Amino acid sequence: MGKQIWKPGTVLYPVPAVMVSCGDLDGEKNIITIAWTGIVNSDPAMTYISVRPERHSFNMIKKSGEFVINLTNKKLVRACDYCGVVSGRDKDKFKEMGLTPFKSSVVSAPSIYESPVNIECKVEDIIPLGTHHMFLAKIVSVSVSDEYFDETGKFNFNDSEPVCYSHGCYYSIGEYLGKFGYSIQKNKPKRNKKK
Repeated sequence: MGKQIWKPGTVLYPVPAVMVSCGDLDGEKNIITIAWTGIVNSDPAMTYISVRPERHSFNMIKKSGEFVINLTNKKLVRACDYCGVVSGRDKDKFKEMGLTPFKSSVVSAPSIYESPVNIECKVEDIIPLGTHHMFLAKIVSVSVSDEYFDETGKFNFNDSEPVCYSHGCYYSIGEYLGKFGYSIQKNKPKRNKKK
């Protein structure tokens, strides 16, 4: 096996495929699909999204200082793709995709009701990086759909069939391989175990 040397590029895959909602419930609102996102700190809980300045959502987020990261699943993958290729300048993405905007608990930006997890965020800093600006944000509230809780009260997000993005394609997350720390457990879990 050999290795090819490539120029520096965006090859860190897979990444989340999320729909970010912004604006406000009663006025202008929009959804943008984002793959450049992740967790940057545990306490306080912080995240980021990177957005091109020419995108319709950019100024809404910059002006309001708020947004909601709505996690996607297999049921939402078509809407996620649509919200990434169609501009909110031309279409009402909530209406076109049959998505329900609902009042977030802390921020004025609407959440997407159909999403299994809604992560409400307040912008702490905007960092120009080149093609994208990074909105560094504090997570101020999280809403989760009760249909993914089991009888013990455990939230089973994987039952929602979450989606990731890898090199231009969407994939549903599949087989359970182990939980954090399993490599040093005395009794290693079976690979087929569902979590």
